[in-house]
Amino acid sequence: MRSEPVLPLQTALIGGYAMSYTEYGSGAPLVLVHGSLSDCRYWKSQMAPLGKSFRVLAVCLRRYWPETWDGEGGGFSIAQHASDVLEFIETVAGEAAHLVGHSRGGRVALEAALRRPDALRSLTLADPGLPLPGEDDLRGGFRQRALALIRQGEIEEGLALFVDTVTGPDTWQRMVPWFKEMVRDNVGTLFGQAEEKPETLTAQQIGSLTMPALLIGGALSPAPYPAVLDALASWLPEAQRVTIAGSSHGMNLGNPRAFNGALDAFING
Repeated sequence: MRSEPVLPLQTALIGGYAMSYTEYGSGAPLVLVHGSLSDCRYWKSQMAPLGKSFRVLAVCLRRYWPETWDGEGGGFSIAQHASDVLEFIETVAGEAAHLVGHSRGGRVALEAALRRPDALRSLTLADPGLPLPGEDDLRGGFRQRALALIRQGEIEEGLALFVDTVTGPDTWQRMVPWFKEMVRDNVGTLFGQAEEKPETLTAQQIGSLTMPALLIGGALSPAPYPAVLDALASWLPEAQRVTIAGSSHGMNLGNPRAFNGALDAFING
């Protein structure tokens, strides 16, 4: 079985912060933005395959690994992360980039696209974490419950609650060791995420985007992700939409061949 290349961790000074990232390949820049409890390692199955066509850059957002964060101090917000991604595109990519965001990273990517559409060649949102207008958290504050367990020292139980809620029952139990290690390395970011109250974007705001857009969902992704993609498809009628068979929320890991193929076809098609 072919293994992914081990890529060196690089850093760039972004907004006064030493932002880490990995890079593979050459061509038009393709920037990958991870979601909750993840970092650049989340994209390990994308780097070499997509690096055949693109200069793939996978970032570690501010306060995520390799930083060990205890929740003290600022700098953890959708707005800050979007600013960092845009500065990263400007200074490291050096030109307009194809931007891909997964889960919470999709919300970050969407914010970046709305703020600086000229910085993007295209926008891909994979099961983006996006509250719909007029809807509260349908999962009943699971972030706060997970964080309460972690604060009590029940870290495994808290992480299992979080991961299973966003991906499906018993996902944490089935996860491979490297994935669990990555999640544990980023447990401190839940302190920041539990306090987040990002602005709910409107249909008019999102509908103003004109760059090529791709919406990706997992065929087995739990609520609310399918409804979010339905809404985005109605607000962005020109967007392409792909469903990754046999996969839940982590579709880029569950079925990387289909995910990578869909992304390559969208950009190069």
